Amino acid sequence: MSDKKPTLGFIGIGLMGKPMTLRLLDAGFSVNVWNRTTEKLRPVTDAGATACSSVAELVRASEVIILCLADTAVVESIVRNDIATNGTAGKLLIDLSSIHPENTRQLAALLHQQCAMDWVDAPVSGGVTGAEQGNLAIMAGGNLEHIDIARLVLAPLYQQLTHMGEVGSGQITKICNQMIVSCNVLVIAEMMALARQAGVDAQKIPVALAGGFADSKPLQIVGAEMATGTFEPVKWRVKTLLKDLNMAVDLSAKQGTAVPMSALASQLMQLHGSQGYREQDPATLIKLYTKTDA
Repeated sequence: MSDKKPTLGFIGIGLMGKPMTLRLLDAGFSVNVWNRTTEKLRPVTDAGATACSSVAELVRASEVIILCLADTAVVESIVRNDIATNGTAGKLLIDLSSIHPENTRQLAALLHQQCAMDWVDAPVSGGVTGAEQGNLAIMAGGNLEHIDIARLVLAPLYQQLTHMGEVGSGQITKICNQMIVSCNVLVIAEMMALARQAGVDAQKIPVALAGGFADSKPLQIVGAEMATGTFEPVKWRVKTLLKDLNMAVDLSAKQGTAVPMSALASQLMQLHGSQGYREQDPATLIKLYTKTDA
C-alpha cells in the first residue's frame, strides 16, 4: 500500500457508520460508501462520500474496505457473495462489526484463500457519542503489518486502539467488553427503579455517585436517561447487547467456562426484547423493574 492515504470503502451507514464516515471524510480520506438502505447515504454523500451502486463496485474502487454491520450473518453474506468474488491482493478488510470470533477466523481464511485479501477485526466501544467525537476504544486482531494500516486509517475514530493478538482476538475482547456493559446496565436499571420506588430522587443518583467506586460511564449516560425516562433518540439498541451476550454464552460453552451473570443478563434482555423493546435504547431496561412506565 502506498504512502498516500488509501481510498476507503465503507459498508454500513447506520447509527455508528454515519458519524465514522463523516470523521474519515473530515480527515481527508476519499470514501466510497454502500448501504442496503440507500436513503441513509445522503448525509455522507452530501459531505463528499461517493455512493456505489453495489458492494462489488465499492470493492473494486477501494484499497481498504471497512465494514460496520449488524451481525455475523450480514457480514458473512457480504464477504462471501460480494467481497471475496471482487477483491484483489494487496487490499485490506477492516471489520468494525461485533461478530462471532469463530466466524471471523473462517471468513478471514476464506478471503485470503479466494482473493489474497487480508483481514483485521476491529470492533469498537464507545457508542454513537464516541463515534461522533472520535474517542472510541478499538480492540483489534490481525498481524502487525495490517494493524499498522488500521491504526492509520482509523486514527480519526479512536482514542485508543489496542492490538489484542491474531485475527479473532478483537472480537473476543469485544465480547468481554459487552459482558461488563450489559451486566452494568441491568444492575443500574434495577438500582434506579429501587431508589425511585423507595422515595429517592433518581435523577440525583448519577451526580451523587460520580467519582466514587460505583461510578461508570453507563451510570452517567444510561442512568441519567433512566431517571428522566429519556429513551429517544435511540443511540444503541437492546438487540445489539443481546446479540453480543448470546455470543458470550456460546463462546463460554465452547471454552468450557462458566458465565452465570452474563447468561442471566442474556435471559433478562431476551425477556425485555420479547415485550417489544428490541429496537429501543437499553435505558428502557428500567421498565423490567417497575410496575409503571418510566
